[in-house]
Amino acid sequence: MQSALHWRMAGLIGSVISQLRDMIVAGELRPGERVIELQFAAQLGVSRTPLRIALGELEKEGLLERLPSRGFRVRAYSVDDIADAVEVRGVLEGMAVRLVAERGASGEVLRSLTEAVAQGHALLKPAMGNPGVRVDGHAWSEINRRFHGILVEAASNRALTSALEQNNKTPLSGPAALTLPKIPSVIETAFLLRAQADHEDLLQAIVKREVTRAENLMREHAYRSRDNKRLLLARIREGRDRAARDLAQIDA
Repeated sequence: MQSALHWRMAGLIGSVISQLRDMIVAGELRPGERVIELQFAAQLGVSRTPLRIALGELEKEGLLERLPSRGFRVRAYSVDDIADAVEVRGVLEGMAVRLVAERGASGEVLRSLTEAVAQGHALLKPAMGNPGVRVDGHAWSEINRRFHGILVEAASNRALTSALEQNNKTPLSGPAALTLPKIPSVIETAFLLRAQADHEDLLQAIVKREVTRAENLMREHAYRSRDNKRLLLARIREGRDRAARDLAQIDA
């Protein structure tokens, strides 16, 4: 019973994080705007406890900053800031994968990575060969976060972990922040399919202890993420601006 309650709470918190992240990325919440607990608890239909936890997680992602007088506000960021941080993440995570491949991953690490890859495959299977099929982008985000987290933890390098935590405070630069809607479009689903293929290739390189290949695969994986985020943010902002123009015409 307690386990079921735990998973329901975790799912609720994840949903709140995703909804707030989408609102920030889409520009519904502007840089400098305060996030008032009472208002957003009512708007999202949740109690203040999961909302507070979600706000703390978004602070870690760099999307929110804590105010001295309590509460949070939306941080300003640029696409270049995100691209730079994702590029650095690729170098750092490439180092993590190299360390894991050099030492040889434990059975537990390999089982965890294999499970994450299998879950990603199962989620995306309906879209394989048919990218027009829609998939759950938020579910993929969680799988992606777990896959990358397993690798960083397995590297067992505190300096590396600390550097990644600091780097990933740049908004939308961490592996959990995909900037995807809950149901991605065709082009976004294609990005997920390629990312899944990268995960499968990375797992095989680690199993075979192909050190250089594993590191290069991770760097390329991050660079694709950097370019995809640029494109997706441009599309999101273009859609927001178009909606604003349409509303202005209606009001006129």
